[in-house]
Formats: sequence, C-alpha cells, structure tokens
Amino acid sequence: MKTPAYTRGAALPALLAQRILVIDGAMGTMIQRYKLGEAAYRGARFADHPKDLKGNNELLQLTRPDVLREIHAAYLAAGADILETNTFGATSIAQDDYGLGRFAREMNVAAARIAREAADAASADTPQRPRFVAGALGPTPRTASISPDVNDPAVRNVSFEQLRDAYREQAEGLLEGGVDLFLVETIFDTLNAKAAIFALDELMEATGERLPVILSGTVTDASGRILSGQTVAAFWHSVRHARPLAVGLNCALGAALMRPYIEELSKVAADTWISCYPNAGLPNPMSETGFDETPPVTASLIGEFAKSGFLNIAGGCCGTTPEHIAAIAQQVAKYRPRSRHDPLFSGLLAA
Repeated sequence: MKTPAYTRGAALPALLAQRILVIDGAMGTMIQRYKLGEAAYRGARFADHPKDLKGNNELLQLTRPDVLREIHAAYLAAGADILETNTFGATSIAQDDYGLGRFAREMNVAAARIAREAADAASADTPQRPRFVAGALGPTPRTASISPDVNDPAVRNVSFEQLRDAYREQAEGLLEGGVDLFLVETIFDTLNAKAAIFALDELMEATGERLPVILSGTVTDASGRILSGQTVAAFWHSVRHARPLAVGLNCALGAALMRPYIEELSKVAADTWISCYPNAGLPNPMSETGFDETPPVTASLIGEFAKSGFLNIAGGCCGTTPEHIAAIAQQVAKYRPRSRHDPLFSGLLAA
C-alpha cells in the first residue's frame, strides 16, 4: 500500500520503520485521580447549566485545561511519542446527551491546542525525538448497524449522514487546533468508522491538507469479533480503502486475551503498520485504577507482542497510567518494529 504524501505528520512513516512508537495511556483513569466534583466540571461558564456535567471529561478542556496539561505532560515524561487529544466523546452526538452539542467544535479546537502545546514543549526539549498529536475520534454512543430496540431490529437511532456530519465538525476542530494525525478509535461498528473515514476524506479534499489516519478496532468478546459482527480480517478489508497509516486494536479484552487477534491483524494487514493499545486487563473495582494489571504485567504482555514482530505502535487504553506507559516504552524499545510488505496474490494476471 503506497503511503500518501502527508502535509502534516510527514515524519511518521519513516519513524515507524525505525522503531516502535509509543502512544499514551488512558485519559479517564488519570482524570479520576483528581477526584473532580460537579463544580469543577461546570466551572463558572457552565455553572447554571440545567443538566449534570460530572463525568463529561471532554468539557474539561473548557473548564479545567490545567488538568489536561498535567496529564499530557505526565505521559510525555513517561515516554509517549504520540499524545491523544481528550476528544473521545467530543462529537455533537455524544455531547447532546449533556445538552452541550453546540460546543463540540470548540471542545475539539481547545483539546488539540492543549495537546499541541504539550507536544511542542517536549519536542523542543528533545529535538531528536519529535512528539505528535493524534486527534481522537471515538465511536459515539450511537451505532449505525445495530438496533437499540430488541423488538425491532430495523430501528436505528442515528443515520450515516448524521454521523458523517458530526465527525466532519469534530475533525474540522481538531485540524484547526493543530493535530498531526487523526485516530479513529474503539471501533465497535464499522459503519460508524466508515462515516468517520468519509468525513475525513471530505475534509482533507476540501482543505488540501493530507494527514495520516490510524484506525483502531475493538474486539468485544472471545469470539474475536467487533460488536457489529465482523472478524478482525473482515474489519480490515472493510476499511483498507482508507489507506490508513496504521490499523490496530485497542480497549476491550486486555493484552492477554487480545494476542490472537493482533497476531491475525498483523498478518492480514501486511502492507500497513500495526498499532495496539489494550486495557490494563479486565475491570476490577478493588484496584486503584479499576483494572487488574499492574504496569509490569501489561508491559510484559505488550513486550511479547513486540518480540513476536506484531507491532509498530504500542500504548495503553482504559486503566493504564503514565507508570504503565513508562514500562511499555522500556519493553518495546528492546525490539525492532514490524516490517510492512506487499500482500501476496495467487492466480493468473490478465495481459
């Protein structure tokens, strides 16, 4: 797969051929450490908003940007090469649940600028090691492929066009804020992801700017399928037309249960790079982070993926912390990155 000519993030393909890059860890886990109450989420600007806002982490770039700056700085100090913007739920569709859909674009611009500032400061300190900002586009709380009504499988609570429009608005904000690449992550419905891909293509055609795109799916159970029913291989063949910089898996099962699926993806997506940032194991409300695995455990599992030749980008999702990312960075630094190669074909070629 030929690498497009990027106007931003142009250094990434060459770096991915040289070493395994590290993406940061969970944002929500870190925000929980601050024990913010309703008033902190509201700030002065949203003090009179009629709905509860606690837990709307994407609002913090407007009310507590200091928290996000500290979290980004911690991940950079831990060894992250790529920072994700705090925009997993910053679409108008997701923010409408809080009555804040009209602020979605502003949230994305602000989040991208906060991450950009942090990444640029780290790059200035270590010019030989540039840092990058990934504009995160989450799945939204609505799905285009699955009915919300068990009694009527034909019902949908969102259309492709609505998703496309929401993702376009989000991507415009992220681009304005200065991201280097787009990360369509935690894909549990490939049709939602296709709407995001379509929106990104439209935006980049309209602006003339071409940014790398990473697509990251989520295997939801031991069947090896995403929620909308596709296997890992089927997922890849459904999105490969986007010519992503990398494709991978995140969230869900944790590294131990994710191994066969990241191995499969590494084989079928032979001509692109592979990313993997799993949860810190399975949920455990008794642990400090709410998940089972300590940093050494998660790092050893991901280190084995790297040793086996599956990885180009590694990091953490739910339950991971800067301590996890530091341990992961130390582990993957021991191994060479996975090599890309053109897919193999069998049969006769027409003259």
